[in-house]
Amino acid sequence: MRRYARTLVAVALATTVVAGTAGWASGNAQQALTGPPPGAAAWRADQVLGRELPDPERDTPAEVSAFFRGLSAQDRQTLITRHPLVVGNLDGVPVELRYRANALALKAGHDPRYAHLAADPHRQILAFDPRGRGQVAEVFGDLRAARQVSVVVPGSDIDAGTFDRRTDVYGTPAGMASSLYAQTGRGSAVIAWAGYTTPVGLGVDAATGSLAKAGADRLTRFDDGLAADGLPTPAVFCHSYGSVVCGLAASRLRATDLVVLGSPGMRAANVRALHTDARVWAAKDPSDWIDKVPNVEFAGLGHGPDPTSAAFGARRVPAADAHGHTGYFAPGTQSLHAFAAIAEGAYVKGQFTPKS
Repeated sequence: MRRYARTLVAVALATTVVAGTAGWASGNAQQALTGPPPGAAAWRADQVLGRELPDPERDTPAEVSAFFRGLSAQDRQTLITRHPLVVGNLDGVPVELRYRANALALKAGHDPRYAHLAADPHRQILAFDPRGRGQVAEVFGDLRAARQVSVVVPGSDIDAGTFDRRTDVYGTPAGMASSLYAQTGRGSAVIAWAGYTTPVGLGVDAATGSLAKAGADRLTRFDDGLAADGLPTPAVFCHSYGSVVCGLAASRLRATDLVVLGSPGMRAANVRALHTDARVWAAKDPSDWIDKVPNVEFAGLGHGPDPTSAAFGARRVPAADAHGHTGYFAPGTQSLHAFAAIAEGAYVKGQFTPKS
């Protein structure tokens, strides 16, 4: 009975503490954005090429990739011009076409929330969905030429408006990705992926897995799209609630490494329960408030064991000099140095060494 009572208390705490990057704020229930890209109905009905276009919901990224490989440059440009939001968000489309399509969609848009994304024509926007709070993915580096690719998956309170905010920079996907890219440099590329509906503040969304489940499906398809486009298998870095997304996606995710930082849990009892061939790493600094989150999962609330615990079985990433919940990618930290080594494959039995 006492153990049961402690569990109930822990769950109650989990519903009021588990959150992502923003910390202490009131929660607002979110509806996960699922399904095909915006404009899919017009795309399906379009006969401009004299044949059926790939179905954005039914066809796999591999089938999408094969379709686009068979098009002429003129036909590709026709589809970009007529359906920029579909082409820009359709996993399996060559990344170069997605950049062009999303640049066109952002230029044509009039929503002031996204003006910052359109301001710099040199940004490589790999995905842009203006619906709801907005979703976006951006590439740092030359993705086509990269020998190593990393994907950064953020936690709560992230959307197209906060994707690259200037406050708490290393708590944003753009800030984390650009910092990792600066540490790895030539030969690598890093994708900041804010492609799912995140929880807002504290509340049930942050303490449950419903948004993470929808996010895991989207992350898996995105990853399949990278593979279909012939890009290297990525290392995936998952911050806070993003680690819940990665935990639920792990068995389907094509990844060399899964790295979780500031994690409330991965909805798995241990590394074996993730059913992944990827190397699994975990980081938590001593000042991170996530350490106060009860590591339980009961009646759908909470996210399970601490991935940095010895029993979980992940490889531990040094993070003693990171500060708070969003300091893991700060320049000069042990954690950033370790992340770069993981991204580059420069590790020996869990010890981080420079690449030769």
